[in-house]
Formats: sequence, C-alpha cells, structure tokens
Amino acid sequence: MSDVVRTGRSLGVATYLGYASGSLATGAFSTVPGLLLLYYLTDTLGVPAGLAGVTVLVPKFWDVFWNPVVGGWSDRTNTRWGGRRPWMLAGALLLPALFVAMFAAPAALTAAGAAAWTGLAFLGSAAAYALFQVPYVSMPAEMTEDYHERTTIIAYRIVALTLGILMAGAVAPLLVAEGGGGRSGYLLMAVAVAAFLLAGMLGAVLGTGRAPTATKPGGAGSLLAALRVARGNPWFLPLWGCFVVQALASAATLASIPYFATYILDRPGATTPLFACLVAPAILVMPLWTWFGRRAGKKRAYVVASLCYAAASAGLLAGGVLPFAGALALVVAAGVGYSGMQVFPLAMLPDTIAADEARSGVRRAGLLTGIWTAGETGAFALGPSLVGAVLGAAGFVSTEAGTRVVQSPAAQTGILLSFSVLPAAAMLLSLLLLRRYNLSEARLAAVVGGREEARP
Repeated sequence: MSDVVRTGRSLGVATYLGYASGSLATGAFSTVPGLLLLYYLTDTLGVPAGLAGVTVLVPKFWDVFWNPVVGGWSDRTNTRWGGRRPWMLAGALLLPALFVAMFAAPAALTAAGAAAWTGLAFLGSAAAYALFQVPYVSMPAEMTEDYHERTTIIAYRIVALTLGILMAGAVAPLLVAEGGGGRSGYLLMAVAVAAFLLAGMLGAVLGTGRAPTATKPGGAGSLLAALRVARGNPWFLPLWGCFVVQALASAATLASIPYFATYILDRPGATTPLFACLVAPAILVMPLWTWFGRRAGKKRAYVVASLCYAAASAGLLAGGVLPFAGALALVVAAGVGYSGMQVFPLAMLPDTIAADEARSGVRRAGLLTGIWTAGETGAFALGPSLVGAVLGAAGFVSTEAGTRVVQSPAAQTGILLSFSVLPAAAMLLSLLLLRRYNLSEARLAAVVGGREEARP
C-alpha cells in the first residue's frame, strides 16, 4: 500500500460524512426498483408476472460485464480529482434522467412494449449507476490502512444507506399514492427520487475531496481480468459469494413486500411500515454491531447477523395467521440482522483488497469492486425475477392500475414462499460459502507486512 497517499491521522468526521452521503443515493437506487418495479410492471402496466420478472432481470446482468470495465477505468485514471471521483461525477449527472424514464412508459404501448421500454430504461440506469457505485465502493481501501477505521467508515456509510433506503423506500409508495396512483403516481415518485439521487451523489463527490487517494495506475479492466484477480485472492471469493447470495435473499424480501402487504395481510397500505421495520433498526443497532465486531471479529459478527435474518424470515412463513403486530415484530428482527449483514461484508472487502495490493504491488481495487458490485446488482435483479417466477408458477393474476383481483390459495402460498422460505434458504447457503474466509486482523497485518503469502 505504499503507493497510496496517507494523511498520517484519522480521516475525521467530515470525511466520514462526506463519503457516507453517497450511500443516500445508493440506498435509494438499490431499493426503489427492487421494491416497486416488479409491482409497477404487473399491477400498473399489466405485464404478465413471468415477463415482468425477465424485464427486471436481463438489464442488470449487463452489469456483470460492465462493472469490471468501469472498475478498470477508475484504476487507470489519475487526475487532480483522483481516479474515482471523475467517474462518480459522470454517474451522478446521467442517472437521474434515466431513472425517471424507467417509470415513464407511454400509455400507448402494449404490455410487451411497456416491458421493453422499462427494461431499456433500467439498463441505462444500471449502467449510469455503475459509473458512480464502482469507484465509490473502491474508495475505503485507499482512504485508510487501519483495520478498524474501515469498519468505522462503513458504519457511517450504512447509517446513511439506511436513511437513503428509508427516505426513498418508505416515501416512494406514499408519493405514488399522493400522485393519484397508476402512471401519474409513479412518475411523480420517480422525479422526486431522481432529485434525491442527484443530491446524494454530488455530496459524495464534493465531500471526499480531501480523502487520501491511490496514485499508481492499475491495469486494464474486463470481466476476465477481474475474474483472474479474484481467483488469485483466496479471501475475496468466499466473501463475495456469501455477499451475492445474501443480496439475492434481501432482494427477494424487498420485491415480495408489496404482495405480502396486499394479498396476505390484506393491508395495501402496510408496504411502508413493513419496509420501515426492515431497514430502520440499522440506525439504532449500528453502534452495537460495530462494538460487537471489534469484540468478536468481523466474520463472527457477520455470521450472527445472518442467522438472525434467516430465523426471522423463516418465521414469516406464518404471516397469513399471525396478527399484524406479530408480523411487524418478525420483520424488525430481520432488520436487526439485515443491518449487520450490510456493515460487515463491506468492512471486510477493503481488507481483501489491501491483501491483494500488498502481494501484487498493483492498484486493482476497481477491478475487485467491479466484480463485487456486478454480483450485487445481478443478485438484486435475480431476486425479483425469482419472485416473479414463483408467482407466475403459483398462478398469480396480474392486473392494471385501479383493478384488484382475489388471488388463489396457490398464489398466496407463492407469495409466502417468496417472502420467507426463499430468503431464509439463501441465507443459510451463503454461510456455507463464508466458511473459507479467515482474514483476521493479525493475518492481514502479516500479509501486508510480507510475512505470509496468501493461502486459504
């Protein structure tokens, strides 16, 4: 890490807050499409559930190829703004307009045409988002060498992420209703969220101006190059695999919330409180997770958080017979686990990047972050798509705005499976992948100090 400019002191609260402001935007963008896009397609545009699932899936898989390229670009960039911030600015300027287009399908289009319009706008939005997200997530590995300060940076970020998720995810359904529902309601919501995205991303570009940056250019960026780098890092792959499977689980939960509220609880207005109960606990429990991570280690704390989420999700299989307060309590328990699942993998990722740079002597944070975010965005697309596939197989009946049908018992079972069993099973699978990760603070110090070669 000798090629990284250091201040020799703690980054300070101003830099923590400046960096964290970007997560207001990343939280909003990762949440609103996952929460509302599938429902918008099936219950406003009249797109069949199976086609709607494909619509939200295909554009995001472009990120698998695109994100490592963006990471390579930022690795090779060397300006007075650093290598990351110019690309972050480009994403900040492009994303808002494309996001609005995603919820602005013309009324004259058929269901298939509306699906194509929405899918193309989603593709453009995801590409613009990667320009911001990939270099943004790369920054903590370069901002500090301190093992525990990385957790502090990420803790600030996750609190901002939670606020972004709450402000966008909880308010977005209300804005849809305020706009009269249907197409006009979704358009009003999209414009408001786009303004929020712009403010958060610009805040991160400006707020990290004094953060230390790497100065040594990296190599070319591509999916194959990223895979080669990842394969040579024995700690990155198990952490990445675990994180991607968990992202799929949480994406399935988010996509299922409106269906669970409407067709299981018979409370269409419960989408907002359910969503808030899932993400709001992070604001209160983040200091506890940070403390527990220092005491028990990042990996052990990560496992505890994951098991908490899995247990609460499994309990929601009984959501059809539980009182509303009972369902909310289980969602809160899942939210406590969810907050830990956000902070620890993102605090462990810079450790794997530091080990890679110490061994290779090459700046490859962008490449590794590119494949990391590609996996995350792919999982966030696959989660809703799996929900759409389950609902389609279960006989869910799509409707247009203003119309509501009574779903069959099979369709209701499909909703419950999507909201409970699918996330719980994915969570347990993820922990099997995490077993091979063992990059403790002492081991990282040995690798960075040249006293140990990277081996599982």
